[in-house]
Amino acid sequence: MSQTAPERVGRTPRALMFQGTGSDVGKSTLVAGLCRALVRRGLSVRPFKPQNMSNNAAATPDGGEIGRAQAVQARACGVPLSVDMNPVLLKPESDTGSQIILRGRPLGRSTARDYQMLKPLLRDVVLTSFGRLAAVADIVLVEGAGSASEVNLRLADIANMGFAEMADVPVVLVGDIDRGGVIASLVGTHAVLSEADRAHVVGFVVNKFRGDPSLFDTGLRAIADHTGWRSFGVVPFLPSATHLPAEDSVALDGGMRSSGRGIRIAVPVISRIANFDDADPLRLEPDVELIMVPPGRPLPGDADLIILPGSKSTRGDLDFFRAQGWDIDLAAHVRRGGRVLGLCGGYQMLGRVVADPDGSEGAAGVTAGLGLLEVDTVLTGTKSVRPVSGRHLRSGESFAGYEIHIGRTSGADCDRPMVMLEDGTADGATSADGRVMGTYVHGLFASNAFRHAFLAGVRPRRASNLDYAATVEAALDSIADTLEATLDIDGLLAAARPIDLRRIDTRPAAGQR
Repeated sequence: MSQTAPERVGRTPRALMFQGTGSDVGKSTLVAGLCRALVRRGLSVRPFKPQNMSNNAAATPDGGEIGRAQAVQARACGVPLSVDMNPVLLKPESDTGSQIILRGRPLGRSTARDYQMLKPLLRDVVLTSFGRLAAVADIVLVEGAGSASEVNLRLADIANMGFAEMADVPVVLVGDIDRGGVIASLVGTHAVLSEADRAHVVGFVVNKFRGDPSLFDTGLRAIADHTGWRSFGVVPFLPSATHLPAEDSVALDGGMRSSGRGIRIAVPVISRIANFDDADPLRLEPDVELIMVPPGRPLPGDADLIILPGSKSTRGDLDFFRAQGWDIDLAAHVRRGGRVLGLCGGYQMLGRVVADPDGSEGAAGVTAGLGLLEVDTVLTGTKSVRPVSGRHLRSGESFAGYEIHIGRTSGADCDRPMVMLEDGTADGATSADGRVMGTYVHGLFASNAFRHAFLAGVRPRRASNLDYAATVEAALDSIADTLEATLDIDGLLAAARPIDLRRIDTRPAAGQR
């Protein structure tokens, strides 16, 4: 489509919202690609998601948390992360309850039912964050959450049509043709929306199409005839999207396996897995076979390395781990001389006990750990959220990453820390034989030199030419190229509505930046 840049709107920013007919229809990737495409047209762009539910979080420079998808979108915009990009983050701790992160800081925990009553109190916070982004942008691209058709959640909604109404933002609906039934999903969304909510919708996008898109021309006409909405285009399946960090653990359903051959690395998919994108750079290594092991399947007996990932509920996931029989598999792996790495919650699980005297993760109590490290963890104190950098002590290679955790870990194996942070703090622990390691640092494997040195310690290898950061950048550029070719981006920009900042309080909340 046209590559011409529209006139900059200066202090009259615009906004456009992308909502899905269901979860996992590709909204996050589309917004990231559009962020990059519009930046390349010379616009100042900011991503925004009013409410997110994910245990895959990123640390902002000022020590806050936002959803991983908004971090990727900020990267596509070339701007620093801000808590305003995702003012409400829900981190599930059980099937019925979540920790609430408000503008980057823990507010408390709530059941799903109680949260519905809390949402009206969050409206002003959400609007303020939106206004603060709009005040420094030409356009804000807003991502909805879940499905726009969940009319049972419409009352006090702040994530989809409720936000569109209170911020007066036009909506583009996204349907996923790859899962089937895209005509019914878009037409059905039109059918269940109220007349007022339908009025916010300016058109739709069909996503993840495989094959010749002209074969779906009659489908586009059928959707337009039933809804009166215009089509902004059909986006093909985007293979390069697999090079971007996934937001939700739904991406792990059924397990994921890379095609590399050589070093075999297994990651058990625990019930409250968090920040599982730690393993993404490993998945792209040509000589690594990364196996995400789903519940109900054994850990592979021939793995070279088993990584215990982060968890939003360490004690609960210890019980879950044992229920799968993975504790037996892991003990056998260690007896065979295999290596183990625990990241954050996985590091805590490797110790002797995890104590939660204050009920930070639920009911107070103590849970026996896996006993592979001579350390104990107490889940207490304030939450540590910060970007960090440092040096891997075994190899001397540097890294950059981040911390998001509660708790203190101590014990004899901490005398052999895994890393030394730039501020001089030793972090993590290593067993006496050096085969079991743990650290609170996330994102280690995104650092190329560290990743190679660590893998070479698992099995001798020649360094690949994988530059992970460059791979992510190339993926964003590739997606932007495809969207320019397949979407009516000029039409999307024309549909974006000016934001009246006089209606929104853009001042920072008390005590926050």
